[in-house]
Amino acid sequence: MGVRVRAVVIEEFGVLPVVRTVPDPVPAPDGVVITVDATGVCRSDWHTLRGHDDDVRLPHVAGHEFAGRIAAVGAEVRGWALGERVTVPFVCACGRCAQCAVVMQQICDDQFQPGATHWGSFAEQVAIERAEVNLVRLPETLDPVTAAALGCRFATAYRAVLRQGELRPGQWVAVHGCGGAGLSAVMLAAAAGANVVAVDLSAAALELAVELGAAATVHGAQVTDVGAAVAELTGGGAHLSLDCVGLPATCAASVGSLRKRGTHVQVGLMPPAQGVPPIPMHRVIAGELRILGTHGLQAHEYPRCSASSRRRGCPWTGWSALASGWTTYLPP
Repeated sequence: MGVRVRAVVIEEFGVLPVVRTVPDPVPAPDGVVITVDATGVCRSDWHTLRGHDDDVRLPHVAGHEFAGRIAAVGAEVRGWALGERVTVPFVCACGRCAQCAVVMQQICDDQFQPGATHWGSFAEQVAIERAEVNLVRLPETLDPVTAAALGCRFATAYRAVLRQGELRPGQWVAVHGCGGAGLSAVMLAAAAGANVVAVDLSAAALELAVELGAAATVHGAQVTDVGAAVAELTGGGAHLSLDCVGLPATCAASVGSLRKRGTHVQVGLMPPAQGVPPIPMHRVIAGELRILGTHGLQAHEYPRCSASSRRRGCPWTGWSALASGWTTYLPP
């Protein structure tokens, strides 16, 4: 193997990573190597850097939200060719387990995750196993930055809002945390005909949420009870509330924002090291609330995700600009 590929390498948890050359990735017999055109930065990558993920072994290359072109193809791979533009889910499936058999690849029993269990996309190239199960073909009309954003933040929000959340037009949705996934959820919910309340500690993030469709905002630092503030704005609470941050306080606030028979979807990761969220279980019982998790999106859902979003009128021009705020081109 050569040593010509540059990567951002984590050599010690909690310490600034370094850019250095690493061995060229080689495709597994059932895999491919992808040249990375653009890659995003996710809060999951921060968890990786801090050492919150037990799957990570040092040295490590993070990154799981990317788009690129196939540079090498394993001997057993069929249906994919050099040069094709692709992305992958952040949860890559095995295609053989009980979960995959019922098309729930996002919770595959034998999953691997670029940037977590395997080296990821903060590099010029990344190796992906089980290509026939996990690759998502990209149209040439979709620019690399927007395509990279599909890999995690937008796809994760799509499943959280429309699959797990089962959102209906006219409902109220509270989005706690207006980063990449949260702003994606704002766009999707608004495009689906919902009324969105955006919650964040950043005035700039809230302004962007309004531009992308939020009907109202709550500045978390300016109210004593976020749940009560959401309830007042929505006339009794949100039908659907999402914690897109992943902190004990935001999880509890999201549950506290619901009206009776409402649904909370946990989008942000909740590492045990952060503590147990103080969920008001008395309200869960009395109001028959639903608490659900969400874990990415299956590869076969990506075309439907893109088509549905365009059909519903998501502002793709604005989305491309939004994506560039958290996504970067890799230098040639």
